[in-house]
Amino acid sequence: MKELDLARTEQELFDELAFDTLSRGDAAFVHQNCVDAFAAQHADARTKPMKIVFAVMGLYLHLEKGFTGRQVQLAHMRMARQRKEWPRIPAPAARADVTVADVLRAAPGAERDAMIERWCGAVWDTWQPQREAIVSLARSELGVR
Repeated sequence: MKELDLARTEQELFDELAFDTLSRGDAAFVHQNCVDAFAAQHADARTKPMKIVFAVMGLYLHLEKGFTGRQVQLAHMRMARQRKEWPRIPAPAARADVTVADVLRAAPGAERDAMIERWCGAVWDTWQPQREAIVSLARSELGVR
């Protein structure tokens, strides 16, 4: 694992990860999974409902329905066209124990991709009390069964 400057903020660490994931040009677009994990992990009472719904929906679609990041991005675009206001879904009190710093410590390539998946899963686990609300929105807004 590589050493990280832990004095940097989570946002600065995410920006470094985003540079990596955006520069890949991969068809799966893993960058979207990172965006959703970061947004869902840092959501709180001040976070706009749309940001929360989109982030948590992205994790659900990716982890439970097998969507690639690109497919999640397209689902977000479809959702944005369909409505402008989204229900407030309360953020969990607990935070996932895997963070963007853990992802950056993993070597680029397969090791980092595996850590991104682990991060997404850990964040999604914290949102399980809201799972039914997300499943319901996926059905009504996207026709996902």
